[in-house]
Amino acid sequence: MIKLVSWEDFCAELQQDFKLFIFILGVFCLFRVGFIAVMHSFLSEAVTLSDIAAALYYGFRISLKSAGLMVLLPIICCTGLRLVVAWKKLSHIRLYLGAVYVTLLSFLFQARIPYYQEFRMAFNQLLFNTLNDDVTAIVHTVMEQYNLPVRVLLAVATALLLSKLLKRWLASKTYTFPRFSKWYQNIALRAALLVVIYYLTIFVRFGGSMTYAYNIDWENSGITKDQLLNEAILDDVQALYRAYVLHERVSSSTGLDMDPGRLADYGGYLAERPVHSANLDEFLRKRVVAGTNTPPKQVFLIIGESYANWPLLPQYSNLNIANGLKNIIAQDEASYVYNFLPNGMSTISGVMGVVTGLAEANLYLNYLPESYQEPYATSLAPQMKRLGYTADFWYAGPTSWEKVKDFTLAQGFDSFYGMGDFESSGGNVWGCDDYYLYKAVLGHVRNDKPGFHVILTVSNHSPYTVDLAREGFDPSIVAAALPENLKNDQELIKKLGHFWYADKMLAQFVKEAREQYPDSLFVIVGDHADRVNIETNPPLFERYAIPFVVYGKGITKESLAEQTAGSHINVTPTLLELVAPDGFEYYSLGHSLTKGNQFGMNYGFWITPGHMGKADSDYTETHLSKSGLVPPDQDTIRREIDSARAISWWRIKYGKQLKL
Repeated sequence: MIKLVSWEDFCAELQQDFKLFIFILGVFCLFRVGFIAVMHSFLSEAVTLSDIAAALYYGFRISLKSAGLMVLLPIICCTGLRLVVAWKKLSHIRLYLGAVYVTLLSFLFQARIPYYQEFRMAFNQLLFNTLNDDVTAIVHTVMEQYNLPVRVLLAVATALLLSKLLKRWLASKTYTFPRFSKWYQNIALRAALLVVIYYLTIFVRFGGSMTYAYNIDWENSGITKDQLLNEAILDDVQALYRAYVLHERVSSSTGLDMDPGRLADYGGYLAERPVHSANLDEFLRKRVVAGTNTPPKQVFLIIGESYANWPLLPQYSNLNIANGLKNIIAQDEASYVYNFLPNGMSTISGVMGVVTGLAEANLYLNYLPESYQEPYATSLAPQMKRLGYTADFWYAGPTSWEKVKDFTLAQGFDSFYGMGDFESSGGNVWGCDDYYLYKAVLGHVRNDKPGFHVILTVSNHSPYTVDLAREGFDPSIVAAALPENLKNDQELIKKLGHFWYADKMLAQFVKEAREQYPDSLFVIVGDHADRVNIETNPPLFERYAIPFVVYGKGITKESLAEQTAGSHINVTPTLLELVAPDGFEYYSLGHSLTKGNQFGMNYGFWITPGHMGKADSDYTETHLSKSGLVPPDQDTIRREIDSARAISWWRIKYGKQLKL
C-alpha cells in the first residue's frame, strides 16, 4: 500500500540509520585498534604514542567514508522506501544488512592479519591473482601456517557477538522530533534538520573535512613514519578499494604495439654504434668522455610540482612569479635548457622518467612486479651510488602516494622521507607546504660524505591552500600584468600566487643550501606543465614545456649548449656527464645535454630548438623567432620516438634479453 510516511516516522528511521552508521564506524575503529595490538611486533622502535594517535585519528576520518558508504543501502531500502511505503517491517532490512556488514568485516579482519604478515600490506592487487595461482597450495599454506580453522571460528564468534550488540543498539530508544504550535516554527526546524544532514553528508564524504582540500583517501593516508601504522589507517573497505584500483591500473598497463623483430634496429639507432649482443642494456651503455676529477660533494635534484616553462618567457615577465629561478639562471654558474619536455602528463610519470631514465610507454612502472626485482640499468640512484654518493628521496606528500616510497627504494635509493618523517604544520590533501620540505632537507644533509638528494615538491598543486598573504604575495602585481578580462579572476591569481610561492621557496632553498654546502650542484626541473596558462588556447610550447636548469660547482653558461633539447630521459646522462670522471661507464636511454642533444620526446610530443610537434601526427609549431632553425623530417621524428618507446617498453615488460 502506497502511503506517505509521517514526519515523525521519517525522523525515527533517520535515527536508526545514524545509529547503524555509528555502530559500523565503531567496528572499524575497534578492528583498527585490534590490528595494531595484535601486530605490535611489526612496529618500528621509533614509533611514539603520538604516531599511534595520529594513525587512529586519520583512520577514524577515512572510516567515516567507509561507514557512510555501507549505510547508503540501508538508507535507501529503509528510510527511502518508508517515505512512500507504510510498512514498518522495512526496518528489519537494516538489521539484516548490518549483520551482513559486521560478519564481512569480522572475516576481513581475520584475513588481514596473515595477509599483512605475508605482504606487509592490508590487501593489495595480488588478491586478484589468487585464482591464477596454485589454489591448492595457497589453501594448504593458510591452513597450516596461518591457522585458518581457528581464524574462521574467531570470525564467526566475533560476527555473532557484534550482530547481537547491533540488534540491541538498534532496539534502543529513539527520540520524538519536537513539534511546535506554530506551523512556520515546524517548517524552520525541519529545514534546519535537512541542512544539518546535508553538511554532515559532506563531512562524511570528505573524511572529516568540509572540502576536498583536506580530504583523506587511500592514496594520501600514509602520514606516519611507520609502515604498520600507515596500513592500519586503512580499514578493510578502503584496503579492498585500493586493491581493486591497483589491479585495474596494472591490467590497463599493456604497453605499446611494437614489433619485437625491430628491437635490435631501435637499439642500434639509440646506441649510435654497432652492438652485437642479445642483452638490451648493452645498447644503452655509454662512457663519459670529458668528465671531472673534482665532483661536487652534494647534488640536489629538485623536481618542482607543475613548474612550467612559460612563466620564464619574456612576454610574462611582468607577472613576477618566476623571479627566483630567473635569478638563478642569470648566475654565471648556471646553465638553462629552454627546450625541454616532461616524461608524461602527471607527476608520477615525471618521477618515473627521472628515477628510471626510461620513456613513457603506457606502463605503470610503480605497480609492475618487474620494477621491484632489481633496479633498471638506466636508473639514476644506483649509478650515482657507484660514484660514491648516498642517495635519498624527499617527498612533501604521504609515502602511500603511488607507492613512491616502495618504488624509489626498489630502484636503488638508500632512504626515503615523506611528510610523516619531518615536522610540518601547513599543507593539504597532497602534502605539506614546500617550506617544511626544504627545511627538513637542510636539517638532514651532512657534508661529511657525498650525497645525492632528490626533492619532490607539492605546493604548486590544487587545491591551493598556502597562506599567500602570510608569505608576502601581492596579488595586485599579478593582476596588473594580466589581460583586462582576467584582472579580476581571483582563482587564476590564486593559482599564479602558488607558482610564485613554489618559486620563492625553491630560490630560498638553493641560496641557503649553497651557503651551507658551497661544494654542491643543483639540478632543477619541472615534473609537468599543462595545468595553468594565461592564454585560453596556448601554443604547444607554452602549454607543455618545462625548464631544466643546472647550477653550482663546475657549471658555466656553456655547460649546456643554447641549441639543446631534451626531456626527463636526458636527466640521467646529463647529470652523470657533469659529476663523473673520464671513462666512467653508465647506462641511459637518452643522450646527455652536455653533448648538444637536439631532440626531446615524451608521451605525446617532441621538441627541438625552435619547433615542437605532436608525436602521433604531422602537426608542428614554431616557438622561436630565430631564423635558420629547421624542424627534423618526419622519418627522423618517427624513428627517435619509436626507438625510445620500444626499448623502454621491452625493457620494462620483458627484461634485458631481446628475444623471448
